[in-house]
Amino acid sequence: MSDTRLSFALEGGLDLPSEGRILLLGAPGDFDASDLPRERCTVVQRLAPDYAAWERRGWTVALAPEGEFAAAMVFLPRARDRAEAWIAEANAAAKGGLVIVDGQKTDGVDACLKALRKRTEITGQVSKAHGKTIWFAATDAFADWARGPAQLPGGQWTAPGVFSADGPDPASEALLAALPEKLGANVADLGAGWGGLANGILRREKIAALHLVEADHDALECARRNVTDPRAQFHWADALSWKPPAQLDAVIMNPPFHTGRKAEPSLGQAFIDAAARVLKPSGQLWLVANRHLPYEARLAERFRNSEEIAGDSRFKILHASRPGR
Repeated sequence: MSDTRLSFALEGGLDLPSEGRILLLGAPGDFDASDLPRERCTVVQRLAPDYAAWERRGWTVALAPEGEFAAAMVFLPRARDRAEAWIAEANAAAKGGLVIVDGQKTDGVDACLKALRKRTEITGQVSKAHGKTIWFAATDAFADWARGPAQLPGGQWTAPGVFSADGPDPASEALLAALPEKLGANVADLGAGWGGLANGILRREKIAALHLVEADHDALECARRNVTDPRAQFHWADALSWKPPAQLDAVIMNPPFHTGRKAEPSLGQAFIDAAARVLKPSGQLWLVANRHLPYEARLAERFRNSEEIAGDSRFKILHASRPGR
């Protein structure tokens, strides 16, 4: 809906600079940017599938802003700390220029607008399609919102907006406790996050390689700090399309199940499909899921054997073996 709202804003008082570069921070890969001058735009995108989508479309795409920008547009993420960090990043990149913030109500745009008003004068705003587009002059009033990776009391590094940024995830801890000693030589952690599972998996001496596959570049950079075992291999990639160097003995995962604020069980089911695709015919999958998520039917479709091996009222630990092709 951001593309519709941008068109509405451009008709309703938003004036983009006629010269200078324009930064799009966090723009989804399917965003319709036809109202923008492509030759002047740089998309900063840290999610692997969206980064790849912009590349395929022929836009300039990067992991971080470099140089000066006349305007910066922030596509509000769900996590508040990440949203604030991006707004600070946009203001720093577009000094003396224009900052635009766009988001859905479900992503907290109303609360964001209140916070913005406390720090700067809002030049204009429009409401459409269950969200808002807001614009104002770039300012250094948001410098204290700038955040990067931070170290937890336990020594782990996390970053704003990554999964379980406040500490080890209880579901992942439950999964680690249920894993057998023998997992095979070549293993993958799909959706590895900041590496919360990886170090526990690597306690097994017979593992030759553990592939940490993560789409969120910020999370993967934290994993590189947290997981220093030389057997760890890091892949910035969409787990749903990632191809291992060879078929794997095992996959361990705590798959995501949200897009925005809405639970989407189909995302976790797609991770199950991905695991079946990358495993050997004799391969095995271990995963943890919230108790209410309907994964058993998909496991039965994609694997010859599947069962719940542990759990409690909150989580279930599922094991499957011998994927069907």
